[in-house]
Amino acid sequence: MKKKNQYMLNVDDDKAIQLFVKLGMPENLAKTLMFVSQFDECRRVDVQQGTDMRQPEVSVAMQELRRRDWVKKRDLKKKAKGRPVHIYRPIVDLSDILKTVELEKLKEVDAVKNDLSELKNIIENR
Repeated sequence: MKKKNQYMLNVDDDKAIQLFVKLGMPENLAKTLMFVSQFDECRRVDVQQGTDMRQPEVSVAMQELRRRDWVKKRDLKKKAKGRPVHIYRPIVDLSDILKTVELEKLKEVDAVKNDLSELKNIIENR
């Protein structure tokens, strides 16, 4: 039997995942993002095995990554009958994704500051 090399998330990946989660990203999305970012291309089954997630969880996460235009999907048709294999590749660097998340969080902070300021004005002018 041929043994296949398999990539697993490491301690640094886990730390990054937990930080993404703290920032409000769903854990399955963060896991999938960290896994896919390690490769030029990978299959859904590779993501399942490497992240210890189930197929529906990976599929939902991949849909969200594709919706955000962070990952591209292509279908690889099999020689035999059956469904094609989905191949995913990152199209945005992880550092650029981090910049996007950072900008989103800074906007949230500004919105909270504005709300607090407005509330302070209302209370002080009573």
